[in-house]
Amino acid sequence: MATIAEPDKRRRWSMARVIIASSAGTAFEWYDFFIFGSLAPVIGKVFFAGLDPTPALIAALALFAAGFAFRPLGALIFGVAGDRLGRKGAFLITVSLMGASTFLIGFLPTYAQAGTLGPTLLIILRILQGIALGGEYGGAAIYVAEHSPNDKRGASTGWIQSSASFGLLAALLVIVATRNAIGEDAFVVWGWRVPFLVSAVLLAVSVWMRAKLAESPHFARLREEGEVTSTPLRESFARWRSVKKVLIAFFGIMCAQGAVWYFTFFYLQVFLEKSLGVPAATKDLLLIVMTVVSAPLYVFFGWLSDRVGRKFVMVGGMLLALLLYFPASHWIAGAANPALVEAQRDTPVIVVTDPRTCSVQFDPVGTAKFTSACDIAKSTLVTKGISFTTRHSTDSSTRVIVGTEAVPIQSGETLSGAELKALKTKTGDAISAELLSAGYPKSADPAQANTTLLIIILLAFVVAATALYGPQAAALVEMFPTRIRYTAMSFPYHVGTGWVGGFLPVTSFAIVAITGNIYAGLWYSVIFTGISVIVSLLFLKETAGRRLEEI
Repeated sequence: MATIAEPDKRRRWSMARVIIASSAGTAFEWYDFFIFGSLAPVIGKVFFAGLDPTPALIAALALFAAGFAFRPLGALIFGVAGDRLGRKGAFLITVSLMGASTFLIGFLPTYAQAGTLGPTLLIILRILQGIALGGEYGGAAIYVAEHSPNDKRGASTGWIQSSASFGLLAALLVIVATRNAIGEDAFVVWGWRVPFLVSAVLLAVSVWMRAKLAESPHFARLREEGEVTSTPLRESFARWRSVKKVLIAFFGIMCAQGAVWYFTFFYLQVFLEKSLGVPAATKDLLLIVMTVVSAPLYVFFGWLSDRVGRKFVMVGGMLLALLLYFPASHWIAGAANPALVEAQRDTPVIVVTDPRTCSVQFDPVGTAKFTSACDIAKSTLVTKGISFTTRHSTDSSTRVIVGTEAVPIQSGETLSGAELKALKTKTGDAISAELLSAGYPKSADPAQANTTLLIIILLAFVVAATALYGPQAAALVEMFPTRIRYTAMSFPYHVGTGWVGGFLPVTSFAIVAITGNIYAGLWYSVIFTGISVIVSLLFLKETAGRRLEEI
């Protein structure tokens, strides 16, 4: 009896080792990327110290997006390598490149130390990070899927999806521990480097684990039979049969994934901290709760998709997100900062100005100087997370009306840089004084927050995101044949996460800056999620349990 059970035991251990090694490496890469997303406000202060608060934050979010922008390029580079040379080698290189780039960020000079040299080097390293991550996910997901039984592929690849949670959790724990150990002031000065430097240890462990893995059995068989493609790009993107699947993967799955998942785990951070005034430490703790709860849900929904189908589970997650976006965001505001919601309702803020002097304050690279009175008024309010309406001025002057009081706003168009900065500081102080006297809180008061309700609402978004993301790896793998799977799957995935998801925070925040409505940025996620619901219902085929050899 023991001799019969022994092969099964070895197979189970072999599968567990494949999942652990693949997930650990992917978790490390997500750790690297999440550090930057979580530290966007600090990065804005450190590397864009010469800019005003709103442009500095937008520039930091844009730099976060820049890493995502290059992910599709990485998907093509490492997709070709993975389809021509093998899965193992490709994702061993990606983890090494990602780790080295992250570690070096910890040694960069700041704007105060070296001027524009620091931001320039940071951009280069972010691009390398994006390229590396572009090859990581596809390799890890495919490697696990090509080892998995057909009826357990969703559950097995669900661990790859949960690795995002482990990476985010590790990043948050390191950040919170460092902040608490040295204090916020020291963290802004030098402590922000610690999470980047810690990555060296994680890199060594990840490389060691992946180096011990063998090649994927499906690719090994393909190589033995002499069927490895020499033109994966042509086969993936120059033949309509493959292109059609790539388009369905992008519009039917990845548009929603980029919108739902990145809204839940990234944009909500900006919304809580910048729009609602929730302290950074409280925001981090809420995100830790969300992340811990999400980890097993990826595997659960992957397992569920093995039984009821990938399409049913993923579309369910998309529809739940669509139902939640607008009402739940208002509920979050009411639970996190009820005093702000009450003040906005009882004492609305109005900007009276000449619309012709107002700029579209969308500045993804953080280089524009908004100097008109209108721009100064609006950027000051947006920085404080205050919604406002705009009214036409009859005398070309600009003023901010809070209740019955008006704060006159001066133009800074003829001022020098130092004078303009002083004017904006003076204007911000004057507006803050009127807001405080009108009942607007300086920041969210944890004692007034309904923490239980806030967590419940945030976890509802977590359910939507994990229902979509949990079965996703299996669904994407099952769409494409082994010959071109790495290339054809990775590209739509990283266009969706890299462009739709990566640009969500900076675009949504900029929309808020343009409109003056802290909820206006939600339309970005609503539109992309809606596109995926329609395309999935019309064109996405069910693939659960499909034999990979038959694709």
